[in-house]
Amino acid sequence: MSIHPDVQAALDAARELRHRIADMRERIDEVRARRPSPSGTVIPEVDAMGRLTSLYLAPGAADRFTCEELVAEIMAAIRESTQDAARQYQVIMETVITDNAEVAGADDLEPAGVGDPAR
Repeated sequence: MSIHPDVQAALDAARELRHRIADMRERIDEVRARRPSPSGTVIPEVDAMGRLTSLYLAPGAADRFTCEELVAEIMAAIRESTQDAARQYQVIMETVITDNAEVAGADDLEPAGVGDPAR
C-alpha cells in the first residue's frame, strides 16, 4: 500500500519543520552576550533568554568603587548584555521567518480556509 502524495508531502513538510526548529533551538542555545560596564571592570555573560550565566569582575573592582557604584556598574553591564542577547535572538527569529517564507512561497502563506470565493 502506498501513501497518498498529499499525505507524503505533509509528512515531508513536518520533517523539514522539525529540522528547522531543532536548528533554531541550537542557534538560540548558543547565544551569549558579553558587554562590559562603562568602566570596563565588569563583564557579565547573558544567554538568549536574558539569564545571567557568568560575571567577571576585574581584580580590585570592589576596592575601586563604593557599593552603590559597583552595583551601578554591574547593572549597566547586565542591561547592555541583555539588550545585545535580545538583538541576537531577534536576528535568529527573523532569519527563520524569512527562510520559511522563501521555502513556502508567497501563495502558501495564506491562512487555511481563506482564498478566492467559489464561483
